[in-house]
Amino acid sequence: MSLINKLKNIVGSNNVLSDPTELLVYECDALTTHRSMPRAVVLVSSTNEVSLLIKLLDKENIPFIARGAGTGLSGGALALEHGVIIEMARMNRILEINYLDRLAVVQTGLVNINLTRQVESFGHFYAPDPSSQTACTIGGNIAENAGGPHCLKYGATVNHILGLKVVLPNGDITNLGGNGIDTIGYDLAGLFVGSEGTFGIATEATVRLQHLPETVKTLLVDFLSTESASHAVSAIIAAGILPSALEMMDIVTVQAIEASVFSSGLPTDAAAVVIIDLDGLVIDLETETEQVKQICLDQGARSVQIARDQTERLKIWAGRKSAFGAMGRISPDLMVQDAVIPRSKLPRVLAQVYNIAKHYKLRISNVFHAGDGNLHPNISYDGRDKDEVARVKMACREIMELCVSVGGSITGEHGVGADKIDYMHLIFSENDLITMLNIRDCFNPKGLANPKKLIPTLRCRAY
Repeated sequence: MSLINKLKNIVGSNNVLSDPTELLVYECDALTTHRSMPRAVVLVSSTNEVSLLIKLLDKENIPFIARGAGTGLSGGALALEHGVIIEMARMNRILEINYLDRLAVVQTGLVNINLTRQVESFGHFYAPDPSSQTACTIGGNIAENAGGPHCLKYGATVNHILGLKVVLPNGDITNLGGNGIDTIGYDLAGLFVGSEGTFGIATEATVRLQHLPETVKTLLVDFLSTESASHAVSAIIAAGILPSALEMMDIVTVQAIEASVFSSGLPTDAAAVVIIDLDGLVIDLETETEQVKQICLDQGARSVQIARDQTERLKIWAGRKSAFGAMGRISPDLMVQDAVIPRSKLPRVLAQVYNIAKHYKLRISNVFHAGDGNLHPNISYDGRDKDEVARVKMACREIMELCVSVGGSITGEHGVGADKIDYMHLIFSENDLITMLNIRDCFNPKGLANPKKLIPTLRCRAY
């Protein structure tokens, strides 16, 4: 019996895609510079189906990778080595909500924003909020340890995962972590988050819920130079103020947003725009808002707009959340890079990033989580132009080397995947990589779970 027929026996004939025209949809994630056609795509509906599929693929020695919405930006969801994609999008149910213990149990195909929409009328929310939160799934967030604008105060995905139900690469089902009670032994749930599908597939997650703050203040601040905006970001944190979000966009980004259907009234003549969220008690925020406003003005802000109500808040954030989509007005393709640097290095690094783009004759824009130094330099290009694609790759490498040289890292939330795997040696020694390989082998000894991701090949051996 063929592999395709064996897959159909497990999930049904309508739930296996194998025609090349169907598979074309799955050849890449949101990072289109990396492409690989899968052998098949299997649409699953339960943990048991995932387990049976992986047992079959383990027996047949066929690689596999889980995929949710395909919004990843590191090539992490590609089926390399002609592997099989296990599509999780149908596993999208909220299984339990417990307001007393402030947790929820969800299937990992659930779209991120849908959890907050379900609980916000009861005064709660799910804090991790990637810019793609209206599309991305919680399983993908777990794989990449996704962040988002509000991770400055609330932390990345790993800070909100209490427990996981996982199908291991041999098909066994196990539970990692717990339900909010401290567990004895190693933090295996914490280890699993950010493992990029190389330890197995999470099918259910117990997640932490947060109380909605009493009030939120949103400030829109514009500057006539990115350097002044960068200094303002550092000055706010240095003053002991911890915004829930502190985002920056440059003029190229703002002009693209305002020329698109996502227009939200941002000033198109500003060199940089900073969006600041402050949340907490009403009595505290009045003073804190004025402090932040004065700091920005002292650092050269041209104007400070404070949203008067929720409608104005959402309008300001609509532009930021739609920034990557608006980039489609500039060119057919977009390389969204991801690196982390110390906040104090922002002015220097941003200036050099623009110089790198100029050297390679590329158009670059910056939109990023400034508060925690998580940069997203975005290079607009035409993927049909091979010379331009080559220049994009060279520019990306120089940007990564620059960020590492100032004490930064090669990724803050998008993951390593296939895109940054060759940069791992910039921050890790050979012994470091060997240690990671040994840990991976405990979960994934045959290397079938998402191969050729995260850990690079070195000296003809996978490290």
